[in-house]
Amino acid sequence: MVDDAKGGDSKTGYADGYIVPVPEANKEAYRELAQKMSGVFLDYGATRVVEAWADDVPDGKVTDYARAAHKKDGEAVVYSWVEWPDKETRTKGWEKMMADERMKPDPDNTPFDGARMIYGGFAPIVEA
Repeated sequence: MVDDAKGGDSKTGYADGYIVPVPEANKEAYRELAQKMSGVFLDYGATRVVEAWADDVPDGKVTDYARAAHKKDGEAVVYSWVEWPDKETRTKGWEKMMADERMKPDPDNTPFDGARMIYGGFAPIVEA
């Protein structure tokens, strides 16, 4: 059972979620950056990082991943999440990550448009 307020007995006490459009030609560069950033998350308390490239993402009638991410022709949507043991670990981890040199953006070598990234923190309410 999951405690709504704190993620109590959940395997995932807290999760950050992301959606970002990435030019298809930048898939490998994005994968390399994601691999590097995954290490930073894990260093600061995350228990799992998943980066998933769109594979079977249909167009919707009202909304869909492409619209949510303002995807352009030649881009794919990446759906990602980071699992944390609890919100407190996530909050402290983010504070430390923001001071870590590995998190400094390289404007000349960023394989996606960060302005169109959607992100947020989520407390699990059901986990089966």
